[in-house]
Amino acid sequence: MVLIPDWDASEGERRDNQLKAISGPVTAEEAKALVACFGPDDCYGVAWSLLHLIETGPNPVLTAKPAPEANEWHHTLWKRAVNGGLVPGDLTG
Repeated sequence: MVLIPDWDASEGERRDNQLKAISGPVTAEEAKALVACFGPDDCYGVAWSLLHLIETGPNPVLTAKPAPEANEWHHTLWKRAVNGGLVPGDLTG
């Protein structure tokens, strides 16, 4: 598993190009593997590319609300699935 580097890494553009080279839709297995690749921040938008790639697969990839200490991108995926009506959930708290 390769994590997306943080915002000060010089690899951001290379990682973004690698993600864009993956043609969607991804499989459920690929989407689950990609969820583990989020880094500590958005790496100049690369995390958004990863999120959008994950969302090309069968949704939702996360079927349970992430723990409070989970990566912010897991929370974002969860909120988008709830807002999209893909999973029941409470966005408060």
